[in-house]
Amino acid sequence: MIARIWDGTTRASDAETYWHYLQETGVRECRETPGNRGVQVLRRLDGDRAHFRFTSLWESTDAIRAFAGEDIEKAVYFPKDRQYLLELDPHVRHFEVLEPASSK
Repeated sequence: MIARIWDGTTRASDAETYWHYLQETGVRECRETPGNRGVQVLRRLDGDRAHFRFTSLWESTDAIRAFAGEDIEKAVYFPKDRQYLLELDPHVRHFEVLEPASSK
């Protein structure tokens, strides 16, 4: 399994609105893509900023390509991301999952 990790930052005042937008776009598209094994979104408020970490789990690089396109190292952005995000980092990171999260 492969974890695909993206980080983004918004103004704290946009945190809730962006979270709902992220659910409608990235979370939904990942979950609807064959080969997706889950999505986890973390948020940390820090003063006037909200930091988001989006981790999606995939069964293979081919499954990631079905979501992200041929260049799987490139971040996927949606039309309103520019409205909320303070920077648009063009890259994501991938990690091999050695020990998946447990429900215990």
